[in-house]
Amino acid sequence: MTIGLLGFQTTIAAPVTLTGIGVHSGAPVDITFQPAEAGTGIVFTRVFEDDSSVEYRAVSSQVGPTDLCTVLGSSPARWIATIEHVMAALYALGIDNVVIDVDGSEMPIMDGSSYPFIEAIEQVGIVNLGIKRRYIRVVKPVRIDSGSSWAEFRPHDGTRFEVEIDFSSPLIGRQKWEGNLTPETFKQELSRARTFGFMRDVERLWAAGYALGSSLENSVVISDDDTVVNVEGLRYEDEFVRHKALDAVGDLALAGAQFIGCYRSYRGGHKMNANALKALMSDPTAYEVVEAPSSRVARVRAGEFVPVSMQELTPWFA
Repeated sequence: MTIGLLGFQTTIAAPVTLTGIGVHSGAPVDITFQPAEAGTGIVFTRVFEDDSSVEYRAVSSQVGPTDLCTVLGSSPARWIATIEHVMAALYALGIDNVVIDVDGSEMPIMDGSSYPFIEAIEQVGIVNLGIKRRYIRVVKPVRIDSGSSWAEFRPHDGTRFEVEIDFSSPLIGRQKWEGNLTPETFKQELSRARTFGFMRDVERLWAAGYALGSSLENSVVISDDDTVVNVEGLRYEDEFVRHKALDAVGDLALAGAQFIGCYRSYRGGHKMNANALKALMSDPTAYEVVEAPSSRVARVRAGEFVPVSMQELTPWFA
């Protein structure tokens, strides 16, 4: 198992700003990634027009609605929505500490994938902070079911995702993506997969105040005759399941630490991902907190991780 940057905490080397629109709000938004000290974690700060602000740690206890996206906070007037693509990029690149300033209610959708955030982070670079990283290691299976959908964590020597979808649409059908998560795997196989939706759902979503910023520039749109509307077509033959896997990476990043184990889901989504993570974290017998050994080696066996007490990790989950 490869341990990112030798198992030490990281941050970004310099601030970087991105500008776009919210896919649901349709409103313009600027976000700025700021370097942060070891132990800070991922923190979102929403700044309002009167210069007041609200701060959220990117951990599962702060998650609000998960119907169409992942939200931090419970009040629409103060929450920060659609964080999953940003979180996926940070998690996959092994960024432990960063403060994200945002002047709107939602992350910018950019092109509908995580790739623009990957590019921004790589543009400024990643800094090794010299403080050992803590991990959550799954030690026994944890599973949740909801109708025909299910999700589970299982012990695994590494970080692995096995995501399967099953749509009635012949264009999508049943697709599966599985792989061990590394920065390279994420960049090459998942990061460019875009969010998608059906033309038949557009009017219903608009009436409910959602998808106001959705367009062919940031979403794969499926027509009523079950074809891809986008002129350029798909980026991957199975782009639909790859985007669901991308979302799962971002949603599970809300564990507050990198996890060692395998996450599997069938017909899942943001709500299923969030509930599975809550099920894992609510069972202290299902995982242990570990850290990489002091030895500066890039590859270690899972058994070489050193357990640490939950008291030491409490600030990460608060």
